[in-house]
Amino acid sequence: MGKLGNRLKDYRAARSLTQADLAVMAQVSRKTINTIENEVFVPSTLLALRLAQVLEAKVEDLFYLEDA
Repeated sequence: MGKLGNRLKDYRAARSLTQADLAVMAQVSRKTINTIENEVFVPSTLLALRLAQVLEAKVEDLFYLEDA
């Protein structure tokens, strides 16, 4: 099974948001955003959906499976 990759930083930067800005909008800590972007933490389905909503993106545009 592959690892979960993400384009969260790209989408966040395209909207000129800091990690702290996105964290406030998604109602999580800045550290949570940082660990997701660095692929240390895999977000819950609820959080992935919330991030997609905040960034006006599809979940599958933000998150993808990397090949094993």
